[in-house]
Amino acid sequence: MKIFYFSSTGNSLSIAKEIRGELYSIPKVLKGNNFEFQDEQIVIVFPCYAGGVPRIVQEFLNKIQLRSSYIAVIMSYGRFSMGGLDQFKKLANKSGIKVSYSNKILMPDNYVSYFDMDKEINNEPNLNIEENLSKIVSDIGLKREYVKEAGLLKKLGTFYSLWHFNKFLYGKMPEKFTVEDTCNGCKICEKVCPVDNITVEGKPVFNNYCDNCLACTHHCPQNAIRDKNEKSRTRYINKNVSLKEIIEANN
Repeated sequence: MKIFYFSSTGNSLSIAKEIRGELYSIPKVLKGNNFEFQDEQIVIVFPCYAGGVPRIVQEFLNKIQLRSSYIAVIMSYGRFSMGGLDQFKKLANKSGIKVSYSNKILMPDNYVSYFDMDKEINNEPNLNIEENLSKIVSDIGLKREYVKEAGLLKKLGTFYSLWHFNKFLYGKMPEKFTVEDTCNGCKICEKVCPVDNITVEGKPVFNNYCDNCLACTHHCPQNAIRDKNEKSRTRYINKNVSLKEIIEANN
């Protein structure tokens, strides 16, 4: 079984590890030159961004060629999933990828502009993550076929959310972050960025192709990278994933 994943603070990677298979980082695949893969089972794990599919996963779908009789898709999300899985299925169909199984799992939301990380972390025990993930892992092991379509309102929610992100946020990320003097130039932010958007020149310099994954601010050892609209200074990293794993996946 081959498992492709994209993860910034570890939620999707923790899911991918639990499914147990041959792991492939989507950012690493995109930086390579092999886009053809085949296996009896293939799983794709990604986080919900702005109610939809992250740009880096969209790019992956545009380039990849997958041959398998069973392709499963798992989307991690916090608070709102809207029509993210429907958007994925639509993009996959355009690339000749037939989804046999799709499901989602609620996890802490790392989007500091909207959510207080202290509250997200404190609420994590109430999300029944292990129980819900166990059910998904069992479904995939049994090759269960299940693709549920979102309702019209959720699809519209994804359309509006992505439109808002593309119009008002994408390409304007240098304005989103500030860096405090506690920064020591360790380059962790540069190493965890999946799209090579950060260059450390004494302090981080942010370019214009940020995917808004927030790996940089959550993994900063000095907690020096501030989101201008953040709800708290607390940061979140999935407890089942190490910084080394995130660096290896995204660097």
